[in-house]
Amino acid sequence: MKLLKYLDEQRFDRNFKDNKMRKIWVKVDPWDKKIVTTALEGGADGIMVPKGFSEKVKQLGRIQTISEDGDLKIGKDVVVFTIKSGEDEDEIVKLSQDKKVILKCTDWTVIPLENLIAKGADVIAEVENLMDAETAFGILEKGVNQILFHTSNVVELKNALSVLCSDEETTSLQEAEISDIIPLGMGDRVCVDTCTSMTIGEGMLVGNSSSALFLVHSESISNPYVAPRPFRVNAGPVHAYTRVPGGKTRYLSELAAGDQILVTDFKGRTTVGIVGRLKIEKRPLMLVKAVVDGTDITTILQNAETIRLTAPDGNPVSVVTLKPGDRVMVAVEAGGRHFGHKIDETITEK
Repeated sequence: MKLLKYLDEQRFDRNFKDNKMRKIWVKVDPWDKKIVTTALEGGADGIMVPKGFSEKVKQLGRIQTISEDGDLKIGKDVVVFTIKSGEDEDEIVKLSQDKKVILKCTDWTVIPLENLIAKGADVIAEVENLMDAETAFGILEKGVNQILFHTSNVVELKNALSVLCSDEETTSLQEAEISDIIPLGMGDRVCVDTCTSMTIGEGMLVGNSSSALFLVHSESISNPYVAPRPFRVNAGPVHAYTRVPGGKTRYLSELAAGDQILVTDFKGRTTVGIVGRLKIEKRPLMLVKAVVDGTDITTILQNAETIRLTAPDGNPVSVVTLKPGDRVMVAVEAGGRHFGHKIDETITEK
């Protein structure tokens, strides 16, 4: 158990230092169970509590804590520093090299954070409202990586977390014109069941090439023969790529329960989804060819009525009714990818 706890702490510590995605801590002092549950349900990354309350947090949900007896211990792992003048900045930069520094300002202002960010300090800015939080995250077009949100108002915290923890991003989609549909025979198809209920116009980006992905519609459509499965995308064969958070791609066959994927709608809005399970089964497949901006692109899908691409208006288009001239939504990018990461390199995939 000690080894597992150590590994878990080390894994969190690496993520804490290396992951540039912003993190939101919630300060609960004095203890308030409603604030804690709101933080847990709202998607906070961690909670700071007074000594003796870390275990009470753990009883309500699995989350990191900052406390004298928490996962990150005040004094050992975390330092609370009240900045009073510019002379404190160099000391904060030095402290932040091996500890988490919670920065408090006697008169909350942007200037100290601008200076510290410019000097490379990684601090946790303590804020009391959504406006200050958004300012801290946007300073110098980069912002701090972490904030500590301190409020006793449950409604204010809930509203702030709904904004700050939103996973919505956008990706550029284009219209592609179908040029051919060719039955292929049997192959191993990946069905992705997610922890998200998708609606009309939503699905996953999938394709034979990491630089050309088709918006494969979710199974959120009623059918006389099969009940809708709004959490499912019958995505494609084992070799196909799909877009995941962080601007990366992965092979469908690499995904596993707990992994993150991108749920994308026909307007390019994306949210992070969690994989619940994969189903890999032998099914008849078909090759779908299309043209976008004079470039030929392809994907392979299961040959079945319930498999659909997405039209420009968001409506699903069954692959068995596809015909040359039909238009569907795709994501196309220049350059190539290496182990899922986008690179500026000429790569030809056929």
